[in-house]
Amino acid sequence: MGPGGGALTKYLLQLQNIDFKAVELDDEKVQFLEATFPSIKGKIIHKDFLHIDPPFEDQYIVIGNFPYNISSQILFKILEWKELVPVSIGMFQKEVALRIASKPGSKVYGILSVLVQMFYEVDYLFDVPQQAFNPPPKVMSGVIQLKRKAEVIPFKDERTLFSLVKMAFNQRRKTLRNATRSLFDESVLKDDIFNKRAEQLSLEDFAALTYRTK
Repeated sequence: MGPGGGALTKYLLQLQNIDFKAVELDDEKVQFLEATFPSIKGKIIHKDFLHIDPPFEDQYIVIGNFPYNISSQILFKILEWKELVPVSIGMFQKEVALRIASKPGSKVYGILSVLVQMFYEVDYLFDVPQQAFNPPPKVMSGVIQLKRKAEVIPFKDERTLFSLVKMAFNQRRKTLRNATRSLFDESVLKDDIFNKRAEQLSLEDFAALTYRTK
């Protein structure tokens, strides 16, 4: 996805026996890519990544230097496609990459951490310094790998899970009792777990709580 000027794409195009698609919205970049890399013709999806259908019917890997301003939305798109995407490798702003890979108790553990890790094993691979870019950005970057879990912790349903996690972290300074009160009956809210804050809950905790919602 997002081939841009082709820094990564030129190497992907050299791989043998793969079905390759690049997603690029910008007209000038599409023209540049087709002129610079003739073999890419017919392999570009000239649309906004956030609004495309799955590019393949079978399993596929999503790879990219993800635009930092929409990187979270890209992750949610991958979650939509998770049955088709066993692996994704991407470069993000370092603080976002660390957030995705963070564990309970961390100050950066949040919505992305829980929802991505519920379905994928997350490995922080390496840093990418500003000097690797021209012009250099003001922030450090990081590359992470997502590998789809063979077994997912059981939960009630995705709608409930996503609502619970988002509500819990949108008021992360509040106890879970105050942040998610509308989702549970008063009798359930008496449980000690609701004295905790969202960042203290494990994936298992969130999954179990979905079964106790109204």
